[in-house]
Amino acid sequence: MSFRDDNEAGSGASGADLRKPFLHTGSWYRMGSRQSSIMGSSQVLREESSVSVVACVLIVALGPIQFGFTSGYSSPTQSAITSDLNMTTSEFSLFGSLCNVGAMVGAIASGQISEYIGRKGSLMIAAIPNIIGWLAISFARDLSFLYMGRLLEGFGVGIISYTVPVYIAEIAPQNLRGALGSVNQLSVTIGIMLAYLFGLFLEWRVLAAVGVLPCTILIPGLFFIPESPRWLAKMGMTEEFETSLQVLRGFDTDISAEVNDIKRSVASTSRRATIRFAELKHRRYWLPLMIGNGLLILQQLTGINGVLFYSSTIFEEAGVKSSNIATFGVGAIQVLATLVTTWLADRAGRRLLLIVSASGMTLSLLVVAVSFYVKDAVSDESTLYTVCCFLAVAGVVAMVVAFSLGMGAIPWVIMSEILPISIKGLAGSIATLANWFCAWIVTLTANIMLNWNSGGTFTVYMLVSAFTVAFVTIFVPETKGRTLEEIQRSIR
Repeated sequence: MSFRDDNEAGSGASGADLRKPFLHTGSWYRMGSRQSSIMGSSQVLREESSVSVVACVLIVALGPIQFGFTSGYSSPTQSAITSDLNMTTSEFSLFGSLCNVGAMVGAIASGQISEYIGRKGSLMIAAIPNIIGWLAISFARDLSFLYMGRLLEGFGVGIISYTVPVYIAEIAPQNLRGALGSVNQLSVTIGIMLAYLFGLFLEWRVLAAVGVLPCTILIPGLFFIPESPRWLAKMGMTEEFETSLQVLRGFDTDISAEVNDIKRSVASTSRRATIRFAELKHRRYWLPLMIGNGLLILQQLTGINGVLFYSSTIFEEAGVKSSNIATFGVGAIQVLATLVTTWLADRAGRRLLLIVSASGMTLSLLVVAVSFYVKDAVSDESTLYTVCCFLAVAGVVAMVVAFSLGMGAIPWVIMSEILPISIKGLAGSIATLANWFCAWIVTLTANIMLNWNSGGTFTVYMLVSAFTVAFVTIFVPETKGRTLEEIQRSIR
């Protein structure tokens, strides 16, 4: 029986039934339901239904904005921080890489934390070290506080990077899941762009203080959104599960079919069951794990973090004088391209977007690699040298656009869709850890490789992008327009 059916059982019980769920979902839903019951307007209820899920996504999107701001912070602040604290280049490089180290620790813990205390509780835990970390950086007087702050930020970001896409996938209706799932990556790009923008005119300590804002707003926002209905169902909280789903779908919506589908999906999984690594050898587990891991690993090995982190260096080498402004321009372009992905995800499909994105990256990286090879072989004063500099910059921008059209957002969407709920905690932690480990490797080696040979660096990234096209074509299924339960049944 759905939440709505329970409420229709009698007017005396109705008031109590309506009040109890809102202790978990927030007062704004209670206001909406009371107004709707008084007005009796189904149109108002439908509008509430569409607004509810979007509002939840916008609140949790503050987490990825924090993620992006953390990633973008080091680029505009390097010269100021090294000057104020008398840091060497290697010490600042360590500062930048500690975010990835902290994120790997957070990724290991993220799945188990979100399984034990829920998606909302996991985000609450992630927000606290982020706030402390930014304050530590803002008030740092020596390297110890700076490094501690960066590690704490990374830990929080590691949890956020797993929990937010999973939460969005579990609350979104199937016809909006791709678009809403893409909001995760869109928010990351917005956070990066804001760090680049504010970094142009804010002092580094003030910029760190600004970094506190997303998670400071996120914490109270979490009290106004429902917990993931699928997590509640897995934990055996049947009443809360139906309440959460009814709030998300609207009080005039018959949720009985979706309730039954979710119940069947979790019926074979014990509430407290522990999945061991040995059990991952079954096809129903290893195939989605391979697809989820493969996409998130390839997302990083295509070199996107190396390009974004060292874009100023790349632009300087290509002959661009205002490299910081150019870097901000790339950040803005990335936001616009990710907006297009958000619109296309539920229209064109995930698989097609991945193939188009990886193919575009392959061609763009080929242009960049050839441009640097030719540029190094000709005179600095020749026309061909100028043309190659232009092509290198255009190729980098095209690569970022192509990445944002699919490889940026869709791997996280598919990971959150394809993993069975029984192993989502363990497998999600493995996939997120793999993503952050590869991000750390790329960030650590990109500058060294660029100093070795710029053309050779982009050739390596091009080959990985070409392999990604083949991987997606062979292994990745289309998930557009299917429920999570249908996707996972098709893999068994």
